[in-house]
Amino acid sequence: MLIDYRSDTVTRPTPAMLEAMMKAPVGDDVFGEDPSINQLESLAASMFGMEAGIFCPSGTMTNQVAIKCHTQPGDEVICDESSHIYQYEGGGIAFNSGASVKLLHGDRGRVTAEQIKAAINPDDVHRAASKLVSLENTSNRGGGSCYNWEEILKIREVCREHKLAFHLDGARLWNALVAKNETAKQYGETFDSISICLSKSLGCPVGSILLGTKELVRKARRYRKVFGGGMRQAGFIAAAGIYALEHHINRLKEDHLHAKQIADAISTRQWLKELLPVETNIIIFELKEAGSAPQLVANLKEKGILAYAIAPSRVRLVVHLDISPAMVERTINIISTL
Repeated sequence: MLIDYRSDTVTRPTPAMLEAMMKAPVGDDVFGEDPSINQLESLAASMFGMEAGIFCPSGTMTNQVAIKCHTQPGDEVICDESSHIYQYEGGGIAFNSGASVKLLHGDRGRVTAEQIKAAINPDDVHRAASKLVSLENTSNRGGGSCYNWEEILKIREVCREHKLAFHLDGARLWNALVAKNETAKQYGETFDSISICLSKSLGCPVGSILLGTKELVRKARRYRKVFGGGMRQAGFIAAAGIYALEHHINRLKEDHLHAKQIADAISTRQWLKELLPVETNIIIFELKEAGSAPQLVANLKEKGILAYAIAPSRVRLVVHLDISPAMVERTINIISTL
């Protein structure tokens, strides 16, 4: 049996989640008549204290729809250079919104209020109009790093002062909430829009939700349709999201513990050059030998462990709800032999 650490998107629905999916009442969501989707959107919005939500097939779509809602062609989005919206969404900011991007060099994917303030363009016809700031919490390429809440509040004030929209790519926000002992409502009071993923940390088969004001979500429904994201009887997958929000959040501390245990084993190996601090469920480490990540990944696969080479010398492991304590123990034993 393979132990799959390539991503927390590889999980399978639990038996209880499957049962909830099979029993879900459904309707036509494009007509607004799927009761399970309506319940999921309402539940998520209430958790964050926000007015409304819209269910989409993916986090890429919720991010891209949000960017489209907040910008016009020729505007500029400010984000960290490692942000998912820039690195992993197919150039969607340019393709879908006609906006440019100003990239900041943050600390493990986290930028500061001072960096953002310095990056805002003046009101000059030669420059793109700075309109949107996007943060990612936790940061994927930052090794699951979490923002300091006080810094988020400082960034919020910069955005208000300069009339910039404030978006959060919260694909793994659940991990940050558990790790930092924060609340969803804190984030709902601070951001103009939030994208939350159900198919990563929470173990659903598919889906993300975009949260915001009723007006923003009204616009988002139009853009979701334009992007090809209208769904019909999608209540079967929405039911998985409802189940996950009610049952899979508190257990994330187990994933964080497992990640730290595996990271401790990695930290003792001679081939290790750098191990990023492990705050949540992601482990990223760099090898001493240049270009050796693919070989290490291949060696691990031969021993029944799937990992992901995110760069020639960098490997990523992501812990999730399908990883048991026994699997963690086996992983640690195998790492000790490498």
